[in-house]
Amino acid sequence: MNSENLMIQESIRSLLSATANAALYSTGHPQVARLAESAYKGIGEALGVSQQISLTVIEDELIINGEPPSSFSLFLNRFAGVLTSRGIGYLKFTEGLSREEILALIAGLAGQEGGKAPLSSSEHIRFGYVEIQEGADGDYTAASGEGRSRREIPLQEIPAEELARFTEIYEALVKRQKMKVAGIADIVAGLIAAFGREGEARLVSLTMRNVEGFSFTHAANVCILNLAQAMSLGIEGQMLHDFGIAAMLHDMGKFLIPEEILVKKERLTPQEFKIMQEHPALGARRLLEVPGVPRLAVVTAYEHHMRYDLTGYPAAPAGWRLNLSSQMTMISDFFDAMRTRRTYREPMDLRTIAGMLMKKSGSEFNPLLTRNFLNILKRMVEAQRHS
Repeated sequence: MNSENLMIQESIRSLLSATANAALYSTGHPQVARLAESAYKGIGEALGVSQQISLTVIEDELIINGEPPSSFSLFLNRFAGVLTSRGIGYLKFTEGLSREEILALIAGLAGQEGGKAPLSSSEHIRFGYVEIQEGADGDYTAASGEGRSRREIPLQEIPAEELARFTEIYEALVKRQKMKVAGIADIVAGLIAAFGREGEARLVSLTMRNVEGFSFTHAANVCILNLAQAMSLGIEGQMLHDFGIAAMLHDMGKFLIPEEILVKKERLTPQEFKIMQEHPALGARRLLEVPGVPRLAVVTAYEHHMRYDLTGYPAAPAGWRLNLSSQMTMISDFFDAMRTRRTYREPMDLRTIAGMLMKKSGSEFNPLLTRNFLNILKRMVEAQRHS
């Protein structure tokens, strides 16, 4: 473990202790002041090396600057629990951090200064929340922590938000720049919130948009369909959020494939198809380099073309067990591909696609998940009939 990570971990230990003491006494207590000063100095020294520090909670584990701890740490897990209890999925410190900001953070985490109200980002401390809610100034943030207050993104605005943030991720990927998962987390949190407002049928119907291309629209459609599948199985909380991010990022490897192959209207040659088959591994390898990306997203990117019977690609060794997120993505990916207008064909109707799904159930697709997916579509159609 490098000295920077050691400084950060010791600073987190001080923050956690200061928060616990502030909950019992106040931020003015000498013990709190001493611990806050220790945290301030430690974080300041670490910022002098890396300029920013990101703490992300993934599956109840605290990820520091994109890296999990090298060994189990009780105080890191406890701090992750404190963040989660306040609905915080992401915390970022930047250069210029002041003592006053650290004290405000401790007071907020301890439940002072307004109880359990959402913590507001400051100039050098940014928060990310699991959900998106209304803010008076019209700004917003979600699990990315890139805003000062929170609001719900209206359902009709989500495609525009998707495009802007997904394009940013895409450009960073192609240029080999440092990618930020912040925008993707925003969209997923917005979609989860929209499910609560609009309901499953309304959200799933959004995937019926007949737009050419596979990029942000396809990613958003697969995300919506995967969220619907996951929620119908009782998945919720941070795990649901990770499922959504994994769906949004499942096809990132395609952006590393030559464009002439991606846009080719004719059938791919055997050599071109071989190159296309590299995109799951390419995407997974690239996502491993991105701080804050859930491990579930890396696995889903790698497995989403393997098929239920493991006859797909990349080739899987005997006994390979597919992740649930990957198996959901296979179904959503296929469905959206069939429903999307392409330069060489019109979108297929639901009845035809349902028949194809049933035919491929047990070979390409998990039969139980296929049945569940078809039930979701059935509920959507029935809701549309009665609307």
